[in-house]
Amino acid sequence: MNRKQEVDLELKEARKKSAKPMLWISLISMVMFFAGLTSAYVISRKREDWVAFDLPDAFYTSTALIIASSISLFLSWRFLKREQRSLSIITLAITLVLGIAFVWYQYIGFEQLKSAGLYFTGKGSTVSTSFLLGITLMHILHLAAGIIVLIIVLSNHLRNKYTSKNMLGFELGAIFWHFVDVLWIYLFFFFYFIR
Repeated sequence: MNRKQEVDLELKEARKKSAKPMLWISLISMVMFFAGLTSAYVISRKREDWVAFDLPDAFYTSTALIIASSISLFLSWRFLKREQRSLSIITLAITLVLGIAFVWYQYIGFEQLKSAGLYFTGKGSTVSTSFLLGITLMHILHLAAGIIVLIIVLSNHLRNKYTSKNMLGFELGAIFWHFVDVLWIYLFFFFYFIR
């Protein structure tokens, strides 16, 4: 092995070692962002024009869907660890479908709020619905990134890039997806209990 190959190998190893810590730093910054938004929500509840409302039924369904997606992703990881590639690919595809269904039910939830006369902006909007929809939309943006990540992971998986000994890309995608899942569960219970 010549010196250039050694340097390339060292760089590749360094990237592998730094990938997870860099992802965790990104996730911590996202936690801080949503902590700021939910703190502003709590403070705004003291306003005289605050309107309490029930969460749309579709948000309950979307919560079940995203929890199911994390379970299917965990199963996909387990199957990959056991070198059961076809089962891993199938459960990863199921995760992607459940993620897309989550987004669809979030949209239905927004429509249910509109049907109840609650809007994000303009006539009929309230501070509380603006916060709920704004925070939920920010989560959906992160979830859209998660869906892109799942598509990339699935594409790589179909091209045999992952094995039980080489799972870094899969694991990075899984960490991000589970984070988005846990974040929604936090937001759901936050909005459920703090109205």
